[in-house]
Amino acid sequence: MGFQDVFKRSFLEGFSGMDITTGKIAATLAVTTLLALYVFLIYRLMTRKVFYSKSFNISLAALSMITAAIILAMQSNLVISLGMVGALSIIRFRTAIKDPMDLVFLFWSISIGIICGAGLFEVALVTSVAVTICILVLDLLPVAKAPVMLVVNSSKMDGEEEILEVVKRYTKSYKVKSRNLSKERLDLVVELRVKEESGLVTDVAALSGMLSASLIAHDGEVTF
Repeated sequence: MGFQDVFKRSFLEGFSGMDITTGKIAATLAVTTLLALYVFLIYRLMTRKVFYSKSFNISLAALSMITAAIILAMQSNLVISLGMVGALSIIRFRTAIKDPMDLVFLFWSISIGIICGAGLFEVALVTSVAVTICILVLDLLPVAKAPVMLVVNSSKMDGEEEILEVVKRYTKSYKVKSRNLSKERLDLVVELRVKEESGLVTDVAALSGMLSASLIAHDGEVTF
């Protein structure tokens, strides 16, 4: 008997010797269920969506338990594990994840199922606590105020200097994003950060020849 045969025999015997008892299954699913409910509560408390997706949150909890069951089944038999790998490789999830935090919770839920299925309950617990602390701490960090867009329509074609003089009284940092001149009309768009928004709009609208002045917030990325 060669080395290759000995290696195959020991490898197969190692897998065949893994007995999954009822107690182990119950303990694994019990711990996984508790941690899955923990993820469920954390997602419910921390999500800031306008429309909370309860179905997605329920799927997070169920995904942990399903993953743990798959890991248990793969440990019991080599043939089953190879079959699981082949079956899971052809599955394609085409649901778009719009919020990056949803992706974090999705991987968190899957990792809990994998770790608990492997019997490393302490690792799953410590990981869950560490992820929660990380999310809470990073969420408390201050975020820079997003810039706003000042849109001005004036009948004075040479009124840009007057408008910018008013802008300078409220902020030192601004940038002209658009300047459109037409017959007897000036359209100006200025990007700026300002605290006294109502005062700025009031003073700009009070200038001579002013047709309209509006302040618009946009959803672009915050730059520093």
